[in-house]
Amino acid sequence: MLRYLPKLLGIKEQTLFFNTVTRTKYSICAMGEAKLDSKGIPLSSIIGAIQSFADTSLAASWDNVGLLIEPTEPIPIKHILLTNDLTENVIQEAVDLQVGLVISYHPPIFAPLKSVTTRTWKERIVARCLENKISLYSPHTSFDSIRGGVNDWLASAFDLENSNPIEPGTKPENGMGRICQLKNPISVMQAVELVKRHTGLSHVRLARAVHQNGDLVKTVALCAGSGSSVLKNVSADLYLTGEMLHHDVLDAVHNNVNVILTNHSDSERGFLKHFADKLLDILETPIKISVSKADEDPLKTV
Repeated sequence: MLRYLPKLLGIKEQTLFFNTVTRTKYSICAMGEAKLDSKGIPLSSIIGAIQSFADTSLAASWDNVGLLIEPTEPIPIKHILLTNDLTENVIQEAVDLQVGLVISYHPPIFAPLKSVTTRTWKERIVARCLENKISLYSPHTSFDSIRGGVNDWLASAFDLENSNPIEPGTKPENGMGRICQLKNPISVMQAVELVKRHTGLSHVRLARAVHQNGDLVKTVALCAGSGSSVLKNVSADLYLTGEMLHHDVLDAVHNNVNVILTNHSDSERGFLKHFADKLLDILETPIKISVSKADEDPLKTV
């Protein structure tokens, strides 16, 4: 019966819904004032679900991950907003959508705050979260490290023979970066087109290897975000990351490595839609999950 609800209700805005009886996911939308019949989920249950996918112990030691903002009055969560960065535009979106939890891949609280005022944009975000009883969770490098996380999503742009962490963690299947063997060699420009298609970008930046030994890519080393430290001196035909320092790019191309740069967050953002499905599977409870429409990389190629 549920599969016919979209036509009966008149879909305009996508809502993710999980039927715990048939264990089937549907994309439905309420028309007018109709809403999902849900009393919500305790914040602790959602945090438990996130950490069952990627525990915070997987994060880099320098990172600031986990529950960063929690209102004093506990509110059952009925709506979650996923974003790569929690900016002032995104927090306004969260307030307008009346979400109870924002999962921001990047932690907006990183350097310690000495005050919570209206003076800086990060302080204003904290204040607005508390004023509107919105909790904030940031997974960041725990999502990078976990098998099936951000780096594996980025690697899935290619047809892979195998993929392994460049810097393995306690469990060898987890860790930072990925070194990938392709099933079949492809040209550098084919790699560019695959990356653009996968990320939804119309443009990327390309640095060609100085001494071309043919034009084929058989191995790809990648790291979502800023990959210089992870990729440095890794043997591969191609580096794929969001951003690298100028001199690191020069080192790479003089070592016969091609480089594709997407902009920092554009190498990560596409994972959010996949994580929405994963979170629904884990929760097995009707809840609305939205991927931010206001979230975008601040850099644009013009």
